[in-house]
Amino acid sequence: MIFDFDKNTNLSQWLIVDDVVMGGVSKSKIVVDKNGNGIFSGRVSLENNGGFASLRHQFSNSNVSNYNKFIIRIKGDGKNYQFRVKSKLDEYHSYKCEFSTNKTWQTIEIPFKELKATFRGRLLDMPSFSNAVLEEIGFLISNKREEDFQLEIDFIKLN
Repeated sequence: MIFDFDKNTNLSQWLIVDDVVMGGVSKSKIVVDKNGNGIFSGRVSLENNGGFASLRHQFSNSNVSNYNKFIIRIKGDGKNYQFRVKSKLDEYHSYKCEFSTNKTWQTIEIPFKELKATFRGRLLDMPSFSNAVLEEIGFLISNKREEDFQLEIDFIKLN
């Protein structure tokens, strides 16, 4: 288990990074609801060349060589999201896999080989995520339109 939300979750382990870092005005937050689920929600704005909101969880270097996929249990709002990971925090790129939500609880499996290297929205000519080390997981919404969003998160684990 990488992270399992519950009513006592300490949200200081999660970081919001919206497009305000580059002048945009999107706004998001993370809270825990009465059922103990993480709720990542907000509004994506295209003003000032913005267009994304993201949530990140960083942790010390974890060896993930005995695993080959992530399993996440989420309930979305019918919109597309990205699941993102980083092997090392100091690397400029992340690895992403886009998924669709359908307004019901879903258990989504994301094989490591489906996580493609990306930087600022552009795919890179690099190998997919390897199953060596992991230092960050997160979610991002960037659908090239202004929209409110809400993604409920139950857990993220390795398999």
